[in-house]
Amino acid sequence: MTTATAPVKRDRTHYLYLAVIVAVLLGIAVGLIVPDVAVELEPIGKGFVNLIKMMISPVIFCTIVLGVGSIRQAAKVGKVGGMALGYFMTMSTIALAIGLVVGNLVNPGAGMQLDASVAAAGQKAVGTEPAKSTAEFLLSIIPTTLVSPLTSGNVLQTLLVALLAGFALQTLGDKSEPVLRAIGTFQRLVFRILAMLMWLAPIGAFGAIAAVVGKTGVDALISLAQIMLGFYVTCAIFVFVILGALLWLVARINILSLLKYLGREFLLIVSTSSSESALPRLIAKMEHVGVSRPVVGITVPTGYSFNLDGTAIYLTMASLFVAQAMGDPLTIGEQISLLLFMIIASKGAAGVTGAGLATLAGGLQSHRPDLVDGVGLIVGIDRFMSEARALTNFAGNAVATVLIGTWTKEFDRERAKLVLAGGDPFDEETMLDDDHGTPSAKPERAPEPAV
Repeated sequence: MTTATAPVKRDRTHYLYLAVIVAVLLGIAVGLIVPDVAVELEPIGKGFVNLIKMMISPVIFCTIVLGVGSIRQAAKVGKVGGMALGYFMTMSTIALAIGLVVGNLVNPGAGMQLDASVAAAGQKAVGTEPAKSTAEFLLSIIPTTLVSPLTSGNVLQTLLVALLAGFALQTLGDKSEPVLRAIGTFQRLVFRILAMLMWLAPIGAFGAIAAVVGKTGVDALISLAQIMLGFYVTCAIFVFVILGALLWLVARINILSLLKYLGREFLLIVSTSSSESALPRLIAKMEHVGVSRPVVGITVPTGYSFNLDGTAIYLTMASLFVAQAMGDPLTIGEQISLLLFMIIASKGAAGVTGAGLATLAGGLQSHRPDLVDGVGLIVGIDRFMSEARALTNFAGNAVATVLIGTWTKEFDRERAKLVLAGGDPFDEETMLDDDHGTPSAKPERAPEPAV
């Protein structure tokens, strides 16, 4: 007697990401052939990124509230957060140091010329608003109202409110169960909307790529190829050597298998030049691969503001490039001082297009104002360097989530091996698991004492 097996559900999203690749190629072609028309397509790309960004706050809120509210050990949340921040500071410092070392070896700025138009572009990049002090930055984390982070899109404000709500639910005991069920249902709605929006990815990718190629052209790429190539190689070394070795030593996970698992997210980042466009999917996929929801909910959103490894490498390499291009190379003492300054300046830089350039310009304005005009030298290629920044930031946060999960014993290695080997595919339609990562209706309890 044979038992009928359920038919395998076909993954239609396979065609979606093939369409994204085709759209990117078409966008490049349009940008080269009719650049004037291509530039006008920029709102299409921005529109798609904005659609995804509007989902980030609800995703983070639901994930953290469900994760924190479903556990009884409040100390676990503090342990995860403290360990994550310590790791982020360490890795950002390493990334900044690597950028300085490679920048000194490559000397990418030699022979560049600075004219009036380039200087004006550098001044524009600085903007008119002064850089925030530490106190101002910390105060900006406090939202105007309890619900305003859900509408403002501020990741750190959302993180704060979600943690407060999660801890409050912990103290409610059994009364928290209806709230947890309601938020769990809302989370499913949020992820379903996100899955629907992903079908617009080919259109968004076409508009974004066409606009940047139309604006930049080929000439700017050739003249500045050295700094671009050096930056891309440095990011690759950091991801595959530094992060790869750390991931294997701590979690016994191959970096290539993890990056392959996140391949669609990397394609989305390349298409939009924004790591934020893949943030909701990273949260869902890291839960699916075996990291507990509290660890994912705290590590990923915090990492998007404090663990920007690609941005850190960019800041030091670009600073050296600007100084060399202006004929005023930084001394070793100035480089060390700049490294210490950039450790602080890189924190809180949003993972969106242009944030790295603005942080670089603002940092130089505060630290070496005489170099600000030189920022205009890389304005033309910043969008292409933004690709590597976003990819490296994303990879760094994925690895960080696995590492923090391993250190806190909140990572299921056997499940990860199964998922990474293709034994349990990620559900692209719901982005949620029915048997893993979904919060129980009842929060975790300590066992009842024997009578």
